[in-house]
Amino acid sequence: MNNFKNKLFRISCILCGVLLVGCDLITDQTPWITLFDENSLEGWSQKGGEAKYTVRDGEIVGTTVHDTPNSFLVTDSIYGDFILELEFLVDPSMNSGIQIRSESLPYYQNGRVHGYQVEIDPSKRAWSAGIYDEARRGWLHPLDDQNTSAKSAFKQNQWNHYRIEAIGDTIKTWINGDEAAHLMDDQTDKGFIGLQVHSIGQNQEEGTEIRWRNIKILTENIEAYSTKTSLPMIDKINKLTKNELDSGWQMLWDGETTNGWRGAKLEAFPENGWEIKNSELIVLASGGGESEAGGDIVTLKNYSDFEFMVDFKLTPGANSGIKYYVDTNINKGAGSSIGLEYQILDDDLHPDAKLGNHPGSRTLASLYDLIQADIDKPTKAIGEWNRAHIISKNNTVKHYLNGAKVLEYERMTAEFRTLVSESKYVVWPNFGELEEGQILLQDHGDLVHFKNIKIKELTN
Repeated sequence: MNNFKNKLFRISCILCGVLLVGCDLITDQTPWITLFDENSLEGWSQKGGEAKYTVRDGEIVGTTVHDTPNSFLVTDSIYGDFILELEFLVDPSMNSGIQIRSESLPYYQNGRVHGYQVEIDPSKRAWSAGIYDEARRGWLHPLDDQNTSAKSAFKQNQWNHYRIEAIGDTIKTWINGDEAAHLMDDQTDKGFIGLQVHSIGQNQEEGTEIRWRNIKILTENIEAYSTKTSLPMIDKINKLTKNELDSGWQMLWDGETTNGWRGAKLEAFPENGWEIKNSELIVLASGGGESEAGGDIVTLKNYSDFEFMVDFKLTPGANSGIKYYVDTNINKGAGSSIGLEYQILDDDLHPDAKLGNHPGSRTLASLYDLIQADIDKPTKAIGEWNRAHIISKNNTVKHYLNGAKVLEYERMTAEFRTLVSESKYVVWPNFGELEEGQILLQDHGDLVHFKNIKIKELTN
């Protein structure tokens, strides 16, 4: 009788095991990819500071050290759209984060890691799972006081679980199952994933730890596994962050209207030739002629010393430009208004790239017809967004493309005037020497998209 009971018990256990296995298969058939093999740091590399990363008991352990900047253990692989899940246990005295869609580029702050960070914040502020823009714009989506559920979800001295969904321009986060952040932003569409050990001050104890485990990612059929959120979305496209506002930035275009702009040779915004669609300001194709359709548009306000940024997207063979120190009273005839120009061009397909008295000076990001941009400039493919950045202060002007400085020059010098005398601008007296002027976006008859147009006025 006892033998029969023992056999029956063993059979019951086997059946329960099968059912449990079956339940696991039913509840989670997600095709996760494991990012950490629990035995080594294969597939990862370290960037930034010199904090220590080791493997212990199937976990990645990050340990703080003094006199070093933020450290990052990053994936060798690049990820665009994905769903990421992981667990972490952090010392209460630390600050950390999970980098997503992040980069380390030699021309950007000497390789400094930058990009989206899902915050790990054990402090009383309790912004864990909020979204920060590391080494760029600062806080994008802090956890406000109304999101009490997420703020209280963090568990001190215990393992916490994050779910992060990055799909298109939308990033969503959860902490221990609670909705935390819902952001729309378009700064970076792909990059590595990183585990941060934050730098520490001399008054903080060295050797504190943060540990990570069960790191897995989904990269296929993502929409089918995406989780809905009830949180209102914070939209940062064509909008400033708090850090940007505090440092003096202003939006030059609101993403919806023509406010702040007019036609360069009109009293109002052009009635044709330009379009606002999907939060983009678009100059339409009209045959490639210079200012022959809607015409150029200019800011209503003049600017002296300034810092200007805009994202632009070219179509094949397109030509456009950003002009600054523009006076629309000059050259009221045919063609474009006169001003210094940051060239926007498809260098491979548009013939203007090979023209001009100064070789290469009509290529992308160059000072048009005067100074060629660095030939090693980081240009994104046609159809992708690029970022133009111009800084002009005390007559020193710098052009940047996608974070890299590609040229620098001094206005109102003998060297500058010599360049002008050898260019198409020789016919305009004192070209490029206005104390202030308007910012212009050029209609050159080709389809070009603009967004995230902003400016900061600089003072001595």
